[in-house]
Amino acid sequence: MRRREFITLLGGAAAWPLAARAQQSERMRTIGVLLGQSPANAEFKSAVAKFAQGLQQSGWVEGRNMGFETRWAAGNPDDIRKYAAELVALGPDVILVAGSASVGPLLQATRSVPVVFTLVPDPVGAGYVDSLGRPGRNATGFTNFEYGVSGKWVELLKEMAPNVRRVAVLRDAALVAGTGQFGAIQAVAPSLGVEVSPINVTDGSEIERGVTSFAQSPNGGLIVTQSALALLHRELIIVLAARHKLPAVYINRVWSAAGGLLSYGAEPGDQFRRAAGYVDRILKGEKPGDLPVQAPIKYELVINLKTAKALGLEVPATLLARADEVIE
Repeated sequence: MRRREFITLLGGAAAWPLAARAQQSERMRTIGVLLGQSPANAEFKSAVAKFAQGLQQSGWVEGRNMGFETRWAAGNPDDIRKYAAELVALGPDVILVAGSASVGPLLQATRSVPVVFTLVPDPVGAGYVDSLGRPGRNATGFTNFEYGVSGKWVELLKEMAPNVRRVAVLRDAALVAGTGQFGAIQAVAPSLGVEVSPINVTDGSEIERGVTSFAQSPNGGLIVTQSALALLHRELIIVLAARHKLPAVYINRVWSAAGGLLSYGAEPGDQFRRAAGYVDRILKGEKPGDLPVQAPIKYELVINLKTAKALGLEVPATLLARADEVIE
């Protein structure tokens, strides 16, 4: 190549738009997403969309500089373990995971791939992180409540239905969070004149047998604690509560919007939106072990007046005044 042609070529390269050259040099990132729910779950699909929107606001656009690898396990523990191993084998830059039932198997599959979790009540007790302020490992994320909120569920149930003397607590006994939530409810119940008993949520038939048996005696109510299995059987649980005229308290708005009487907790979609910020920081070089686990910004109290009327309950004015949302 002659000297004049070489200089011309250099001049043309210098004239390329900076953005175009940056885009050419920008490598594609892979973000794994592990969800214990079914892809038919509208709320989780919406939450994942909020996660993607949050990433886009930080400059991460699918197909341009990053791509998703998403797995939906539909509440099947075997599939959760299989998909956790699949995602790790792909060598992603970071994995987003929701719920304790999925976090545990994922962290068994990797101690090196960065992980951002959501919807986990007790990551320290479960062994996912060393501490909330300094996670210290390959995972960090967002808690959706602390166990004291479980006691608040008992108080709200009694305020809504003062005649309740017996409460069935639907929980996943296989999770640290399941036993932790039940323990917090047990601690508060005697001071409110309530006797509690657990019902496991392993499958639909177990839930139906447990609730039907519990409802044979009067003055009963339900508290549904957080777990992927409970959410998977949400429709059945709400139907059983209505069928047996059991006042029930649930963990977040998703349940009240589907016909549940009362809910108190953090909105799941907000956790996914905030998780996008942590994923962005990890993709830019920060380590999950240096990012503190964050608590919810806000808890929402939601009341379904239609369900209250069907149960013959008059909602106290004091409760209505405190509600963040009233569904009519």
